[in-house]
Amino acid sequence: MTIAENSSKGGLLARSRIARREQINGWMFIMPALVLVGIFMIYPILWSLWMSFQVGRGMNLSFGGLSNIIRLTQDPILLRALFNTGIFLVVQVPIMLTLALIFASALNNPKLIGRGFFRTAIFLPCVTSLVAYSVLFKSMFAEDGVINAFLMWAHIIADPIPWLLDPFWARIVIISAITWRWTGYNMIFYLAALQNIDRSIYEAARIDGVPAWAQFLYITVPLLKPVILFTSVISTIGTLQLFDEIMNITNGGNPADSTLTLSVYIYNLTFRFMPSFGYAATVSYVIVIIVAILSYVQFLVARDRRA
Repeated sequence: MTIAENSSKGGLLARSRIARREQINGWMFIMPALVLVGIFMIYPILWSLWMSFQVGRGMNLSFGGLSNIIRLTQDPILLRALFNTGIFLVVQVPIMLTLALIFASALNNPKLIGRGFFRTAIFLPCVTSLVAYSVLFKSMFAEDGVINAFLMWAHIIADPIPWLLDPFWARIVIISAITWRWTGYNMIFYLAALQNIDRSIYEAARIDGVPAWAQFLYITVPLLKPVILFTSVISTIGTLQLFDEIMNITNGGNPADSTLTLSVYIYNLTFRFMPSFGYAATVSYVIVIIVAILSYVQFLVARDRRA
């Protein structure tokens, strides 16, 4: 073996040792984070999956096989919670995302006076305290609250509307509260994406005589498809996990469980009723399955259609 070959082999060995050392150092840097993720995320997920097959009250649990799954199919309260959550999802999410897209398009106009003020005003609700704004909405929509007072002053209604005592109006209050809080949050994503679109596209469309509504439908919306998909998925997940507004505005699902959601039902199974940790874990996986299915469907709908 020549001197050149020995030198080349020695260089390869040295580079291999350096690469291995760098790899070990990299794993040592991320190991604390991996340990924390394992303890506080992976372990609870695996434990809750095992617990979903347990039956019993409190901590007196035993393996029950498919008993909790069978119980799911015979639980009328779960069906009511699913129905209510579905209403919030189907009604509120499209309204919120549409408003966010409209606001973002309007506030992206460089000729608009006071753009900074309006952006801040619309975004501000999403940084307010969940409890604070829920209590505010509860007081506003009370029978003697400011909403009824205004509507009666404007002669729109003759008698106060029982917002929080009627199932239909209680759902309207929840939908209004969520929309008020999260519209600005989604608007920021759309606004950031709009600012990355070349304005020459709109100028060319304007020169060709394309009206503003057509520019919005055929230029803005298609170019924002990835961001719309992202906001649809996170809004779906957030709505399926709806909890704080229900607990603070309608006291956990009143009237008559008409605003009860899956997350509140899981809380009730765990803390308010006789503790049933196994069944509560099973219900929580209903949310996981629904989120997975809806997210997959949204990706299928939003993917590019190729010939």
